Amino acid sequence: MRLLVIAAAALMAAGCAVGPDYKAPETPLPVSWKLEAPWRQAAPNDVADKGAWWKRFNDAQLDALQDKALAGSPTLVIANARLAQARANLDASSASRFPQLGLGARASRLKISANRPLTNYATTNASTVQNDFALSLNASYELDLAGRVQRTVEGATASAEQSAADLANTRLVLTADVANNYFNLRSTDIELDVLARSIGLQRRALELVTARHDLGAVSGLDVAQQQALLETTLTQVDVLKKQRAQYEHALATLTGTPAPSFALPVDLREIRPPAVPLGVPSEILQRRPDVASAERSMAAANAQIGVATAAFYPSFIISPNVGVDSRLIESLFNGPSLLWSVGVSATQVLFDGGRVRANVDFAKAGYDATVGNYRRTVLVAMQEVEDGITGLSALDSATTQAQAAVAAARRVLDMATSRYEGGASTYLDVITAQQSLLTVERQAAQLQGQRLLTSVFLVKALGGDWDAPA
Repeated sequence: MRLLVIAAAALMAAGCAVGPDYKAPETPLPVSWKLEAPWRQAAPNDVADKGAWWKRFNDAQLDALQDKALAGSPTLVIANARLAQARANLDASSASRFPQLGLGARASRLKISANRPLTNYATTNASTVQNDFALSLNASYELDLAGRVQRTVEGATASAEQSAADLANTRLVLTADVANNYFNLRSTDIELDVLARSIGLQRRALELVTARHDLGAVSGLDVAQQQALLETTLTQVDVLKKQRAQYEHALATLTGTPAPSFALPVDLREIRPPAVPLGVPSEILQRRPDVASAERSMAAANAQIGVATAAFYPSFIISPNVGVDSRLIESLFNGPSLLWSVGVSATQVLFDGGRVRANVDFAKAGYDATVGNYRRTVLVAMQEVEDGITGLSALDSATTQAQAAVAAARRVLDMATSRYEGGASTYLDVITAQQSLLTVERQAAQLQGQRLLTSVFLVKALGGDWDAPA
């Protein structure tokens, strides 16, 4: 007992919790991103609201879908419920810092056996029937000398903050998924429009070559070739319609709407991606919610080391009690009915076969795992930003080239048609020119969609919007 008192006094004098204090590990970060024109390094305002980033695309339909998703997505409901659980767990852990008070009452009528064991050979037992009324107030308080409660609260606090970051990340992922499916659908609409225009051109060409065949000017091979090209293009329309339906169904699910009752009309308006300012890599640690979640996970795991280490030290609990007890209810609150007790209980593990040490090792290994996950998350974040930067730069150049290719393909088709009508070339040249025009027009439409998708990817990689929309 003397050793326990000495240990308690030493811990009280130290006045600190056992286990390591949390310190976020340093992650080596490059000074700046690899920027190519027209990108310029900027300093985003990290304290501003980074929520409604999709408004920068200036698309009312997208804004309505995002609002609907944020209001009706089951995924957000789950994330909100987990955050509520984490905060409730924090409240429960914080309650351990205060004394626990309890009120007890007892009212009974009992008979004592005359044949019960004797407490004194000189006194005989007698059977009695009597009442018993009792009222008590008890308290219990753990002296947190080893810091177990403090570390538990620290861990619960970090877990609640992690859940809040997870909710923000869920919101970011949800809105990015909505934007991705919406832009894929719009890109498919543009491709379908390209095919529709190509089909109209091919039908007119088929009518022309059929008329020339009826006059005996060309062979049936030209008609068959044009008919085969038309059928191939019609097949591509069916494939794209299937893809569009899948994007539409995905948007229905993301917005919490049954797929059969959800539909979006065709919209061929051009949507331009916004210019995204870039900051230094260290700003990712402040902007991205998944990085914040990984960092808070480390803090929670570090606190668990302290909780496990506290088991090596004695546990002290103060338990004062006060109450009254009487066989007559009218004398329950008289002076002689008063009873009380004050005591301190202490427990110390002497031998457990290595259980406490194993728990500490388990907590340390868990912390090491969260450190590795944090560093991986930061590296992935930097990779995604670099992918977004280089991707948009390449797509901008490719879009310019694709537009030039479309103009050139149209000129080739006009020349091939004129040469064929003048008898200077075969109809195979016209077929080839039609196929080339369809290919480059679809490629241009796909590049437009890819630019939008890459913009969404970069915004997501940067952690959301960078300041309030204009």
